[in-house]
Amino acid sequence: MKNIYADHAASAPVHHEAAKAMMEAMENNIGNPSSIHHYGRKARMQLDQARQQLADSIGAAVDEIILTSGGTEADNLALVGYAKAHKDQGSHIITTQIEHHAVLHTCERLENQGFDVTYIPVNQYGQVSLEAVQEAITDKTILVSVMHGNNEVGTIQPIEEIADIAQANNVAFHTDAVQSYGLMPIDMKQTPVTLMSVSSHKINGPKGIGFLYAKKGTKLMPFLTGGEQEKKRRAGTENVAAAAGFAKAVEMAVEQREERAGFYQQLSDYFLKCLESEGVRFELNGAKEERLPHITNIFIPNISLESFLVQLDLAGIAASSGSACTAGSVEPSHVLSAMFNDPNRSASSLRFSFGQGNSFEEVEQIAKEIRTIVHRMNSG
Repeated sequence: MKNIYADHAASAPVHHEAAKAMMEAMENNIGNPSSIHHYGRKARMQLDQARQQLADSIGAAVDEIILTSGGTEADNLALVGYAKAHKDQGSHIITTQIEHHAVLHTCERLENQGFDVTYIPVNQYGQVSLEAVQEAITDKTILVSVMHGNNEVGTIQPIEEIADIAQANNVAFHTDAVQSYGLMPIDMKQTPVTLMSVSSHKINGPKGIGFLYAKKGTKLMPFLTGGEQEKKRRAGTENVAAAAGFAKAVEMAVEQREERAGFYQQLSDYFLKCLESEGVRFELNGAKEERLPHITNIFIPNISLESFLVQLDLAGIAASSGSACTAGSVEPSHVLSAMFNDPNRSASSLRFSFGQGNSFEEVEQIAKEIRTIVHRMNSG
């Protein structure tokens, strides 16, 4: 039986064109982008071209793009870098209970360093209340961080409205757009976002690279020192090959955005229909409409999650319990815990995320296998 990869929200396979761009860069650009000789200038030219493509994809200026090792570093630089650079203006940060751990754990770290953090709750669909954001702002608030699309349940937050609230209160706004970038249009000219985190490997680019958008004039305290790269905001020799692969993946994602998003939504909708046809009892976790097209998180009552995932894997199907950063330990989902006052919900919920290479036939096979496993568990 054919193996099926349905965990694209954790990491999407590298597109062959992105891999080709990386290989060409590694073979042809051997210089350090900071060197002044011919080899260095050639590497710098390719790096600049890649950065320009990344900037164009969100309507940003080229010097507003800070290359990082991925979304986690971008989140850390945004929160820690901004908080420490503005601690003389205030010590209060606002975020939500369902952020990625790259934000939550960073906020906990900042709390240990004297900052106050408010963790706004969400409703049963994983949605943040605009009123709650407004009410949480004080005269000491310096930063609000709310993710664009949730990595576990796919719920989309109203970042335009939240950004407007922050701006009206003279507060910076950061959003983790790792899951939405490449599938939803994001234009910095239209949305007053101060900082935004993005990762390459969610959009069929290489792992180990991402970027932080930092609005022009935004002061950040770097935590990587030792060089003047990224305009002194992030030291270290730039990964030219990864940047080339990232830029190629972005180019294809932008060109095919509507087509990809539409197809992934069709796969997700068809998946739910197939589960119903197979007679599987389930409930959708997250918003039904305001949801990322590629992520479908379902609650199946009375299953053992770890055993279920193992049996799916043995059947050649890759799915997850939610956040990739807790995969392997199958810990209770903090997202589902925030959405439901029910420990059984996170203990019996799975995330399926579709992407390039998936088909309707694969979706049918996944639904059939889920029915088989549920029947086996209930009969045991």
